[in-house]
Amino acid sequence: MSFQTMPFIGESPRVPLSSFVENLRKNADGSTDIYFGPTAPDGGEPNWIPTKTGDRYLLLFRFYKPGKEVADKTWQLPDVVRTN
Repeated sequence: MSFQTMPFIGESPRVPLSSFVENLRKNADGSTDIYFGPTAPDGGEPNWIPTKTGDRYLLLFRFYKPGKEVADKTWQLPDVVRTN
């Protein structure tokens, strides 16, 4: 019997998240685009988190030592946007 969870895929090429974070590509304005899907977009592999087609997944964000803007909610995490 296999055990599945929504946040991680057992066969994922990228389970250790620390190596993922270290290699993220940032945009010129300092922001970072993260891609979720069964395949990486062209040129977006460093910022890609694999998912399985047809399976549910859960997005969870954790902030370590958040600044005042996160704590008082004057900054909010942008919505996830579907792309093609």
